[in-house]
Amino acid sequence: QVQLVESGGGLVQPGGSLRLSCAASGFTLDSKPIGWFRQAPGKEREGVSCIESGDGSTYYADSVRGRFTISRDNAKNTVYLQMNSLKPEDTAVYYCAQATTTTCYFYATLFGSWGQGTQVTVSS
Repeated sequence: QVQLVESGGGLVQPGGSLRLSCAASGFTLDSKPIGWFRQAPGKEREGVSCIESGDGSTYYADSVRGRFTISRDNAKNTVYLQMNSLKPEDTAVYYCAQATTTTCYFYATLFGSWGQGTQVTVSS
């Protein structure tokens, strides 16, 4: 059974950091790209970051580039999203998902298996 479980969300002050984890079971995370998406209330789900299988090429949305870092630990079958210099506009539910393609694209429709999401709230 394919399953993705996110964790690590929470409440943090502006300028703070969080590290999200995406743990997989039932399949190998390195077999397809893994993406992080987020959805704020009243907004569409948007792609945040993605890491490809094999050479582990990484991609970031312009809004998070330089602040967020995606990484993968194959031994733990887990993908991480390190989020630094957080801003109130980063507040959202964050989801990880496995792509159905072999290349990263920030289109939610190109991702199959999704986790349940973890809430990130950036507020003073």
